[in-house]
Amino acid sequence: MFADITPGLKASMPELRGKLEANAPTAPLSWFRTGGPAQVLFTPADTADLAYFLQRLDRQVPVLVVGLGSNLLIRDGGWEGVVIRLGKGFAEVAVEPGLRIRAGAGAPDVKVARAAAEAGIAGLSFLRGIPGTIGGALRMNGGAYGGETKDVLVEARGVTRNGELVSFTNAQMGFTYRHSSVPDDVIFTEALFEGRPGNPDEILAEMNAITEARSSTQPVNTRTGGSTFKNPPGRKAWELVDAAGCRGLRIGDAQVSEMHCNFLINHGSASAADIENLGEEVRRRVREMAGVELEWEIKRVGLARE
Repeated sequence: MFADITPGLKASMPELRGKLEANAPTAPLSWFRTGGPAQVLFTPADTADLAYFLQRLDRQVPVLVVGLGSNLLIRDGGWEGVVIRLGKGFAEVAVEPGLRIRAGAGAPDVKVARAAAEAGIAGLSFLRGIPGTIGGALRMNGGAYGGETKDVLVEARGVTRNGELVSFTNAQMGFTYRHSSVPDDVIFTEALFEGRPGNPDEILAEMNAITEARSSTQPVNTRTGGSTFKNPPGRKAWELVDAAGCRGLRIGDAQVSEMHCNFLINHGSASAADIENLGEEVRRRVREMAGVELEWEIKRVGLARE
């Protein structure tokens, strides 16, 4: 357990409207369902509330932002500092003129894909294949099934660690493969996307095909963190993991998926350390077998348990 700093925060932020919790469990915040406590869990009411909080938060306090937690591993010692959970206040999705969609950073990618389809806006169907939120897609240039965030983004908005409201054009995002060059301390709050004219029925059919492809090739109904490793240039991570003999490899209740070996699974009682150690063992075996250094795609944060 961490020292409870919430009384001091509340006293210094009398107009705060969001929710503050001390030593909140983080396991419910990630798809792996692992992790130690958050010293403070803050759920802001909206962008203005988030900016107010950051303006008054000591700059030395570490901040971690969480959406759906689909690509996140929080270590067993928890997070010393503030975890900011972007909830309902950041989940709105609205269709705008010019084949555009505006979405909060906490909106699930699938919700945005569905709204675009119903409005006859093509080009955003790939979001159906990403099990996260728009904030994560912005940060990682999320992509799947032939599309990437950079292909459809017009503008992203966010808040800096100092509480300043900022915006970025597509070019200013500095998108590369699974990466954005926007400073790490910027918390994305919303995005504006633009697609192209399409037929709603055809777009929905495309989304259904993506759903079927995912369910037939990925362990979608398990405690997993999605793709574990980035694809090295010109290679596929899963093929390297498979060739290194890691399909089905286990450490305790953590296992490399038999269905898709670029996925790690928590069968129920795996610790975050079990999952991370399993990933490191996979990386070691691939390095020895192929001379390739796999890079984690899953974000690993927090303190190891002493």
